Amino acid sequence: MTPQKIAFISDIHGNYVALDRVLQKIDELEITTVLCAGDVVGYHTQINQCCNVLREREIITVMGNHDWYVGGHGFCPRSKSVNDMLPYQRKKISVENLKWLEELPLQFSEGGLRMVHGGWANPIDEYLNNPTEEYFAQLEGQTFVSGHTHVARVDQFDGKTYCNPGSVGQPRDLDSRASFAVFEDGQFRFERVEYDIEEVGFLMDKAGFEEYYYGGLFTGAQRLQRREKN
Repeated sequence: MTPQKIAFISDIHGNYVALDRVLQKIDELEITTVLCAGDVVGYHTQINQCCNVLREREIITVMGNHDWYVGGHGFCPRSKSVNDMLPYQRKKISVENLKWLEELPLQFSEGGLRMVHGGWANPIDEYLNNPTEEYFAQLEGQTFVSGHTHVARVDQFDGKTYCNPGSVGQPRDLDSRASFAVFEDGQFRFERVEYDIEEVGFLMDKAGFEEYYYGGLFTGAQRLQRREKN
C-alpha cells in the first residue's frame, strides 16, 4: 500500500467506548488509512455503533469468527459467554449492519500486505499464538497482519514481518488499555489507549449481562472473570 502510515485495529467486539477512543487517537496521529482485522461484534452490546462508524469511515475490514456467528452461522465451540450473547446481538443488529457483516471478505491483499482475522490456513478461526518462520515461508507477501488472539505482538522472519495489533475491545495481555498498531516506514509500533471501562460495564448490566461477561476488561485478563472485591 502507498500510505506512509497505516493504523491496524482488531477485535473490537462491540465495545464502542473503546473504539471511539482509539479512533480519536488515530485522528490525533493524523493517520487517514485504517484497516480492521475483524471481530467487529461479539461479547459486548454496542455492535451497531461499531459497525456504523467503520462503515461511515469506509475502513477496510475482514471477517472474524464473531462476525460469522452473529451473521447466523452457528455458535462458538469454545465459549459460553459468546453463545449467551449471540441471541441478544442477533436481535439488536440492524438489517444494514447484518448485510455488511455477511459481505465482509475473508482476507485483504494489496501489494506485499496480507491481512486476515485468524491465520492463513483458516482465515476466520486459526490462532497464531506461536508463528514460525516455516509458516510464513509458505506464503507470498512481506507484511502480514491478523488478530483473534487479543495479544499484541510483532515477529520478524526472513524478509517478512508479522503483526497482531492486539484487541481494541477486549485485550488479553494483562493490559486493560485498548490496543492498536501503527505501521510507518516499514516498522510496526503499538499504541495503548485508556477508556471508560465502567461505562461498558454499565451498558452490559443494563442489557442484563452481569460482571461475569465483562469483568476481564478491568484487568486485561486472558479470560473473562469477575473482579476481586476489596
